[in-house]
Amino acid sequence: MVQGVGFRYFTQDAAEKLQVSGFVRNLRDGSVEVFAMATPQQHAELRTMLERGPRFSSVSAVQEEPAAPDPQYEGGFVINPSF
Repeated sequence: MVQGVGFRYFTQDAAEKLQVSGFVRNLRDGSVEVFAMATPQQHAELRTMLERGPRFSSVSAVQEEPAAPDPQYEGGFVINPSF
């Protein structure tokens, strides 16, 4: 559950610093979905940052699933509407 801690903005900032493309959005169940197109090193660094989370947050788990690259998100990282 993520509420009121700025997790999407934190994720976008972290991804942009690492030059990772993709998106972040809130899901109906209160969790956050991140789609990231990254090199293995970028991926590892982003995961570490997401596990830590923004100030005043408590991240209980980060789950991963492989996904095919999506050209729609190449070259930027956006905050998508909640799903």
